[in-house]
Amino acid sequence: MSNVSHARSDISGHPDASEMRARYDRVMGGRDVALVDAPVFLVGLYCAVSPWVLHFTAGQPALVTHNLVMGIAIAVLALGFTAMPERMYGLSWAICAMGAWIIVSSWVVGSSPDAGIVINNIIVGGLTVLLGMVCAGAAAKTRRT
Repeated sequence: MSNVSHARSDISGHPDASEMRARYDRVMGGRDVALVDAPVFLVGLYCAVSPWVLHFTAGQPALVTHNLVMGIAIAVLALGFTAMPERMYGLSWAICAMGAWIIVSSWVVGSSPDAGIVINNIIVGGLTVLLGMVCAGAAAKTRRT
């Protein structure tokens, strides 16, 4: 049997310690914005179901389809951010553009929408722009380091 009584508790002298640290940094480096993925997903889901939550399905059929498609697209991008963050955070600016489009879409896509629809799309679009900016900022910070 080998004598292990001389074993140390730290591995700083191990020949592969620097490689293990670099690998750990590489694996964990892109996940500092993981907490933003879930809110982006939830905003996308709410955008998709908001026509039924606010009951504007009969009066604004074009906006119903629009919000459904945009919400699903945002939710799919959020899932992509979670599954492949190093590849997907380049699309963070697309989330910002989608949010800006959601803000103005009430007047462009809809036909004389009421105040509830407009306020809903402004809030959802504003949150989407804000969360997209957070994702884009984190991606830029990760690329710099």
